[in-house]
Amino acid sequence: MFDHVKEDIAIVFQRDPAARTHWEVLTTYPGVHALLMHRLSHWLWHEHFYWLARFNSHIGRWLTGIEIHPGATIGRRVFIDHGMGVVIGETAVIGDDCTLYHGVTLGGTSWNKGKRHPTLENGVVIGAGAKILGPITIGAGAKIGSNAVVVKDVPANATAVGIPARILEEEKPNKEDTQMHAAKNQSFTAYAVSDDNDKFNPEAMSKALQELLAHSAAQDVKLAALTLQLQALVADTGSDAEVATAFDITHDLPK
Repeated sequence: MFDHVKEDIAIVFQRDPAARTHWEVLTTYPGVHALLMHRLSHWLWHEHFYWLARFNSHIGRWLTGIEIHPGATIGRRVFIDHGMGVVIGETAVIGDDCTLYHGVTLGGTSWNKGKRHPTLENGVVIGAGAKILGPITIGAGAKIGSNAVVVKDVPANATAVGIPARILEEEKPNKEDTQMHAAKNQSFTAYAVSDDNDKFNPEAMSKALQELLAHSAAQDVKLAALTLQLQALVADTGSDAEVATAFDITHDLPK
């Protein structure tokens, strides 16, 4: 139990630059409080103290704004940042080293008994406001963009964005860059947004426009340089009127 508490506090310092002291994290971070209370609720649930488990979960929701059903299974070093509005259903399973931001829902799409909530494998990052719905699996190391609605399985190490969510990138390292790939997956990506904007830009049209603008700017620079060279050449051949006229870029322009 105490090992879990230590890990919950330590992981905050790794993923939240605003954290300053252990006392501050222990007393003011609702994500930490919600996980502590859930562990008690989860134990009560498995000991068949169902009402007491639900009541403890209800108090936790009232105190933190995070609703976790006592039946949900949550791994180690899970970080719930900000936390307000997070909802985690009864049959949800969250692996180790996952990160959830505020407004995330791990919800069900069926009223039938049995498995009806998502499974998050290790190292998953869920952006603010994202909805993961149904008994689907989010693969290890996957990233879900803010406000995405995911209703289908997401492969490991992929990035999913949009409504409904679509896969942007699935990283498949070869033998030469396996170590680099592993190190990249261990790094934390806030709000499921990567520094590699070209690879993880969620809008193809926006990416195309950016490329066109960059190409146009480069052409303008080249034309400006060419104009300066031609003007210098005209100045150097000023003694020969015909040569100067031939290289005058304004010669044939209407006046």
